[in-house]
Amino acid sequence: MTSAEASAQPRPAGAAPTASYRLQLQPGFTLRDAERAVPYLAALGVSHLHLSPLLAAVPGSTHGYDTVDHGRISEQLGGEPALRALAAEARRHGLRLIADVVPNHMALPVPEQLNQPLWQVLRDGPDSPYAPWFDIDWTSQPGPWDAPERGRLLLPLLGGRLGEVLGELAVDGEVLRYHDHAFPLRPGTAGLPLPELLARQWYRLAWWELAGSELNYRRFFTVNELIAVRVEVPEVFEATHRTLLRLHADGVLDGFRIDHPDGLADPLGYLRRLAAATGGAYTVVEKILTGPERLPADWPCAGTTGYDALRRIDGVLTDHLGAERLVAAYRHDTGAGSASEAARQGRAELTAPHGELAAEVDRLVRLARRICAAEPALADHAAPDLREALGELLTAYPVYRPYVRPGEPAPPEAVADVEAALPGGGATGELVRGLALGRLGRSAAKDEFCARFGQTASAVAAKGVEDTAFYRWNALLSLNEVGGDPGHPGVRPADFHHWCGYLQESWPHSMTALSTHDTKRSADARARLAVLAELPERWAAECAAWMTAAGPCPDRGSAWLLWQTLIAAWPVGPDRLVATVLKSAREAKQRTSWTAPDERFEHALADYARGVAANPGLHPRIDGFVRTLAPYARSNSLAAALLHLTVPGVPDLYQGSEEPLHTLVDPDNRAPVDLGALAVRLTDSPVDRSGDLAREKLHLTTTALHLRRTFGPYRPLAAEGPAAAHLLAFERGPRVISAVTRLPYGLEHSGGWRGTVLELPAGRWTDQLTRRTFGAGPLQLGALFEHLPVALLTEGP
Repeated sequence: MTSAEASAQPRPAGAAPTASYRLQLQPGFTLRDAERAVPYLAALGVSHLHLSPLLAAVPGSTHGYDTVDHGRISEQLGGEPALRALAAEARRHGLRLIADVVPNHMALPVPEQLNQPLWQVLRDGPDSPYAPWFDIDWTSQPGPWDAPERGRLLLPLLGGRLGEVLGELAVDGEVLRYHDHAFPLRPGTAGLPLPELLARQWYRLAWWELAGSELNYRRFFTVNELIAVRVEVPEVFEATHRTLLRLHADGVLDGFRIDHPDGLADPLGYLRRLAAATGGAYTVVEKILTGPERLPADWPCAGTTGYDALRRIDGVLTDHLGAERLVAAYRHDTGAGSASEAARQGRAELTAPHGELAAEVDRLVRLARRICAAEPALADHAAPDLREALGELLTAYPVYRPYVRPGEPAPPEAVADVEAALPGGGATGELVRGLALGRLGRSAAKDEFCARFGQTASAVAAKGVEDTAFYRWNALLSLNEVGGDPGHPGVRPADFHHWCGYLQESWPHSMTALSTHDTKRSADARARLAVLAELPERWAAECAAWMTAAGPCPDRGSAWLLWQTLIAAWPVGPDRLVATVLKSAREAKQRTSWTAPDERFEHALADYARGVAANPGLHPRIDGFVRTLAPYARSNSLAAALLHLTVPGVPDLYQGSEEPLHTLVDPDNRAPVDLGALAVRLTDSPVDRSGDLAREKLHLTTTALHLRRTFGPYRPLAAEGPAAAHLLAFERGPRVISAVTRLPYGLEHSGGWRGTVLELPAGRWTDQLTRRTFGAGPLQLGALFEHLPVALLTEGP
């Protein structure tokens, strides 16, 4: 049986994938388009198609995370008939489907009636049968005039203060309209004068700037348009998962990717409920692991979506000492502090009294005060003291969140993290630590505090670090990915091997990833940037020359971002360049932001970027430098790809990444890919692929994917000789060896392999990438890597 024939053999339902391929469904690439791509993806060698969210979303959505209806598959993607047709075509080619599930939130859309459960809550308030669906603190806002104690929902979406826009509101039958927005009127209020009508609703329309301080519904991070859903309520879980579970029971869906589990009140409980409902379907979670943090061992899932793998693969291909020199140069040039200081500052700004997550912190303060008022032994903690202790704890917390379940002992790592983050604070600090860890007994309010603290901590981590600090600290952009730690660049080979052994032992079916819809730069873009760490002084001199040609940038930190973005995505047009630079500046929130834009600064920055892109004298210089980096970037790209495809776990390929992909932060990285063209190139049979990175990477990808079914246990291998540190190699069972070059610039400039050898076990070995054969014993690495900087050896033909 050929490898292509083997890939088409049926797989039992529920089996773990050998590899998956992520497809970003959207109006420009629907389920019908995915169906047409199935033969190509089967020939490529994956076992599963990994589909972005399927349920009905806001019209025109290009990502699908803004769900409006859990009861139907999105019609703009083709609807359920198209999904079933895709599943049938996939099965005919031996493939299965994994669906992205969004349990944490729904869209608060425009017009609002697109979300019917929310529409009914707006109309009927806390008495609506859908009120338990949404995470709303009804007590924080006074209710309608006739029911002030019942509370109401704050909707901060007006362009100005209410009095300034009152004339823009209009009643249309039973609907209140504000531009494109539409809100249901509480029954019996349609004929009232407008001021009284507004005061009688179960919602309060307000100026958008009040969101930070007065918002009383939980969001996805700081996105007001995504309102949190309470899937911890069994009835809500059932209602929001019914369609996907039915499709799983019918054999249409085989597994699930869980989006943002850290936003849930009880991630473990959710995963247990999902496992019970699916009979243990293959499930991975978008859990971001920070530093040495590990996935909780009791979570009933196959593992993560792979950012932990990305960090190790990128890290082992990054020159630690060179990256440190870049960091020192960046800090000297910009006056920036350390990466850890940037992360702490980003967190602190979010939780400050006027920060973007101030409302979430204030909700915790209200909960704590309610708990203290109910128990004399806990009384007399002032609100400012509680807020200060909570802010300190959330700012210093070292990972995304603790996993404390009320009524159960807190995990030791959670206890250590909480106590390290808030070591003092006196009696108030002790109270906050006790509440966060669930050590002060049980009550409804205490249980809610415990869960809500974890949810808030994860939002602070995500927004404060990856969505703030990683946009303002630009020493080496390839380090600034989700879960990364730019303050500690690089991963030692020994630590890489140790992590691979842990993954094989504990989470053998966890996903691994290099590029995703959320990476700020694709794997090949980062592979180019990683070369800069090997030549920091040469890069500094090049930047200085470019700066001389372009003139001074309006912001020094943005200049570092701009020059590296040019390298990462070259050739890059002015529109892509400006969009990335402006988004980064707004996310950094130092000179401008999304909520408080400095138009003068933004115009200056955009004009500077466009001037660079249009500078005829700079283009040859930039192009020449990128060409200088090309052989080393090629080595990094192929090395990362082979590691991704051969380390333990399930490689998840992002659409189009089987060939060189130099994309930037979303939406740049979410455009549809021409899979038909890739299918044509896959059938090409060139005599010589060397020198054509696209052909090399595609050939490497499909070769490794078809070999994955023969992989065995992971065992590190070491080279001997003066350049041994530049080899990373391991066995996958007794008949497969993966070997890659690391730090290629340093290797070349230190004299090459110079007699460095890798001892091959007994047998005749074939490099499946070049079809050359080698005998047992010491193999000269200069000979092994004569044509490619990587090798995939199998014993036998």
